[in-house]
Amino acid sequence: MADMPMDIITDLFLRLPASTLVRCRVLSKPCFSLIDSPDFISSHLHHTLQTGDHLMILLRGPRLLVTVDLDSPDKVSDVEHPLKAGGLTEVFGSCNGLIGLSNSPTDMALFNPSTRQIHRLPAEPVDFPEGSRTRGYVFYGFGYDSVNEDYKVVRMIQCKGGAADELVFGFPYEVKVFSLKMNTWKRVKRVLPAIQLLFYFYYHLLYRRGYGVLACNSLHWVLPRRPGLIAFNTIIRFDLAAEEFEILTFPESLAHENIDIGVLEGCLCLMCNREFTSVDVWVMKEYKVEGSWSKVFSVPKPKSVESFDFMRPLLYSKDRRKVLIEVNNAKLLWFDLESKRLRTLRIKDCDSSYSAELLVSSLVLGCKGDPSEAKRRRERRALEDKMMQQRRMIFCQRGSSWCYEQSKEKFKNKNQTHARGKRRWKRNGLTTNSLNPYMFKICVCRRYVLFLCRVVPRPNTTT
Repeated sequence: MADMPMDIITDLFLRLPASTLVRCRVLSKPCFSLIDSPDFISSHLHHTLQTGDHLMILLRGPRLLVTVDLDSPDKVSDVEHPLKAGGLTEVFGSCNGLIGLSNSPTDMALFNPSTRQIHRLPAEPVDFPEGSRTRGYVFYGFGYDSVNEDYKVVRMIQCKGGAADELVFGFPYEVKVFSLKMNTWKRVKRVLPAIQLLFYFYYHLLYRRGYGVLACNSLHWVLPRRPGLIAFNTIIRFDLAAEEFEILTFPESLAHENIDIGVLEGCLCLMCNREFTSVDVWVMKEYKVEGSWSKVFSVPKPKSVESFDFMRPLLYSKDRRKVLIEVNNAKLLWFDLESKRLRTLRIKDCDSSYSAELLVSSLVLGCKGDPSEAKRRRERRALEDKMMQQRRMIFCQRGSSWCYEQSKEKFKNKNQTHARGKRRWKRNGLTTNSLNPYMFKICVCRRYVLFLCRVVPRPNTTT
């Protein structure tokens, strides 16, 4: 590889998955510099998105993350959970190979499962007025701002009053945006009056408990109709570049239906549930153009499920004859657009129910990771090593008496040899409490106990 031109190496590396490229960094210094360069990271991501290669499915359980190669479902990889804690960690979005993780509104991170690199978000407090200390509902969104070339996280929190306060006008709320480029949070102060209905009345945002759907540089939520309060559905969008809320128009025929929101091939889509017997999928082919909405296909209720509460399309197959869909946050099925048949996507060693997220293999966040996180890992390892050393020393102190007694037992019937052994111990200044911890680690081999004690003594400090 030393004689191979660098442009050929670059073209070869662009075709490899991120997990392989991480290992290729050790080949040579030029390879190391190439793979870590921002230009190559951007080119590799662009190539992956254009070709559709190295697509993965991220399966998430209560305390488990698993990646599955879409082209070979038998290739399953466990992902060490970077925010594992006592509670449940939420995955609130996926974009360009990164996922958003949250243990709480103040404990959040961006994580790349391909390179295992993590960037912890600075802890941002919830700024509610006095007397409004109870947090009610938290809505998240995560996406890439292509205008400013920045990854952003949106956090919306609504204060919750008593059980009878649901209709009280004007609950306290806050909207904050995190910028990865600046590594800071900023509060959004300008909210349109129509959008404020989100915080005054709505306590349930559709799609994954309030996770924003990314399409065309904006995050989207559905505000569902509520009988006796609001008569029609509403779609709100948050522009990541302008950091402003807007209302998005959609067909009036869906305003009173049970709908949910998703994204298919980069286009915003709506799923209309027809009395839980089938789901119609509508796609907006030209963004922000109301007339571009069109119904593309309808999925009947699978026989293998009892209820059809939730369905969303994930992606088309490469031949575009099938669509991968997720049902009830638990099952993945291929839907044949011609025969209208459903086939379960079986994944090796995954019998339990998992919710899914599409993931591309990328080097975003780099291979070096967050310096503060690397420092935390070093400190954690140092603490673990120190605790292990303390345990080993306690074990050695307790075991030194055993070592001496075993030596005596070995020679108890050979007086001459036993006497010679005791003289060796005394000549080398050893007692039962003066064994070197490192030496005792080897002392478990009884045959050499006296020899090692003689060669690696520790001076007796007693007078």
